[in-house]
Amino acid sequence: MSLDLSGAEWRKSARSGGSGQCVEVALELPSAPGFVAVRHSQRPSAEVIVYTDTEWAAFLGGVRDGEFDKK
Repeated sequence: MSLDLSGAEWRKSARSGGSGQCVEVALELPSAPGFVAVRHSQRPSAEVIVYTDTEWAAFLGGVRDGEFDKK
């Protein structure tokens, strides 16, 4: 899928550390309603990962539930 991301508003966590190893998320894509994009903050022109709103919600639910925590 090729998207026009020029109008995307990217944001990263306020908890981002000083190392710069962060991801940025665009929750509303003007060119693709219903999708969320994720990219590396240090390489904004590199490839992005695109999720549907449903996939993104499932991912966030897994994070909240500890599904990805190291055991």
